[in-house]
Amino acid sequence: MLPSLGGVIWTILAFVVALSVIVAIHEYGHYIVGRWSGIHAEVFSLGFGPKLFSRTDKRGTVWQVALLPLGGYVRFKGDADAASANTDENAVAEMTPEERRQTMAGAPLWARAATVAAGPAFNFISAILLFMVVGLVQGKVTDPLTVGSVQPMPQQVELREGDEILAIEGQQVPPYYSRDFDMMIRALPSQAELDYTIRRDGREMVVQSPFPLAARIKNLAPKSAAADIDLKIGDVITAANGAPVYSIRDVQDVVVEVQGAPVLLDVWRDGEMLKFTLAPRRMDEPAPGGGFRTIWRMGIYGGLYFEPETTMPGIGSAFMLGVSNTWNIITGSLSGLWHMITGAISTCNMSGPVGIAQVSGQMASQGAGSFLQFIGVLSAAVGLLNLFPVPVLDGGHLAFYAYEAVSGRPPSEKVLRFLTTMGLFLVLGLMLFSLMNDLFC
Repeated sequence: MLPSLGGVIWTILAFVVALSVIVAIHEYGHYIVGRWSGIHAEVFSLGFGPKLFSRTDKRGTVWQVALLPLGGYVRFKGDADAASANTDENAVAEMTPEERRQTMAGAPLWARAATVAAGPAFNFISAILLFMVVGLVQGKVTDPLTVGSVQPMPQQVELREGDEILAIEGQQVPPYYSRDFDMMIRALPSQAELDYTIRRDGREMVVQSPFPLAARIKNLAPKSAAADIDLKIGDVITAANGAPVYSIRDVQDVVVEVQGAPVLLDVWRDGEMLKFTLAPRRMDEPAPGGGFRTIWRMGIYGGLYFEPETTMPGIGSAFMLGVSNTWNIITGSLSGLWHMITGAISTCNMSGPVGIAQVSGQMASQGAGSFLQFIGVLSAAVGLLNLFPVPVLDGGHLAFYAYEAVSGRPPSEKVLRFLTTMGLFLVLGLMLFSLMNDLFC
């Protein structure tokens, strides 16, 4: 049981780290914009429950870490609770006008709205920056495509570090990021060896090496069929249901053909041949033309069997990559939620805390880059969730402020209490529903 126990501890640790980073960024957004707006924060807490340690800064704000690492909060001056949903009327009544201005209740509308909106905004900004950092670290593939390093393979590889790949099977190699590159790969024959025209030490020559997108596992999708049967990054699939495979495309073709039936895989791992039985999973995924489509997935991401030589991209292009990735997460999440509500796709696509924890552990196991990307995805999703106009969420507060801006007065205390109670039940119901998905889907 020790390996299983170690996996559970690793999963919990990765989940706590990811959640703590996201919560700290979200709450810091509330804190810093509130401070800039003249609203005083009395407590900044990472976690709930009994505090483990704390310190008080020169502005009088208590910074603390609490026992339960399942969230956090900022309690502003005059708040009756950690959620800033209610005001301590007695305490505020005894304050001077200058002190009341430092509370959420006594601050102008623009200051309250900016403070509340800052939490989700900081989540989006952090997602953009995380994707940007990953893009800068991973680099941009050079043109012409040049071999940086060659990964271990079961068959002979004649490519060497520093080789510039000019053509494969007589087809000129286009720039790596172009659509033409994908089309060129699709047009190549799937066979054990292909002819590579290369430039090595200034001389052109032809060498034989495997299919570029060999059936080598580059990454594993979290909570996927492949992850569940302990396939590992670097494994090379040599046969599927007894038929030899030379590319990741061959394996995909077998999965499509069997339509969800188990697939027997022969796998090469560090010189040893292993066998695995993989049961593809039915997935609802965004379709190219909009909407969703149902397909069978292994959870295996292929890639070049050699690491291409890279250069650091410009700051501008890395930033735009971060913006693009964050926007895709927002639009994809909204589309997926709408399709679940309308019944177009299964509600099992929604994960809860157990599912998120499992993904945290699996992404952390794949390396720092994958884990940072996961934190970016989760940060963007948390920012989006908090903008939903549900009382007890930031979006609910902003909806109340919008009403106040239009009507000239805030909603009555009775209405606020009723809507806040309904919002709390809605959020708790959603959490319970997603937890049931984790356990039974």
